[in-house]
Amino acid sequence: EKGEFERAIEDYNKAIELNPEYVDAYNNRGNAYDEKGEFEIAIDDFDKAIELNPEDAVVWFNKGVALGELERYEDAIECYDKAIELNLIDEEAWYNKGVELEKLGRKDEAEHCFQKAKELGYEAS
Repeated sequence: EKGEFERAIEDYNKAIELNPEYVDAYNNRGNAYDEKGEFEIAIDDFDKAIELNPEDAVVWFNKGVALGELERYEDAIECYDKAIELNLIDEEAWYNKGVELEKLGRKDEAEHCFQKAKELGYEAS
């Protein structure tokens, strides 16, 4: 949260060394790499977290964010779909899915997602 991503990565490396099945450490390290703009490395961490716990909607969401940054919109949409499947009230996943659909020119589908996000309480900033 302080923006000390290198330090956070070092701490998560140590946590993973101590417990190689610590899902949150992979997810959080992935978020740190994502913040640094190292999206491919972030995706590797999200993939490992998903391998350990495929039912974690937050990790699927975070992977979708990183994929979107790489302009891999279809892959991002698949991740948002999985996050939504696991957590139907995830308004942010609905919104982000709409953003990616819009980028692909699929405006009607995007509008449906934006509406669903709004119904669930999402407010765009």
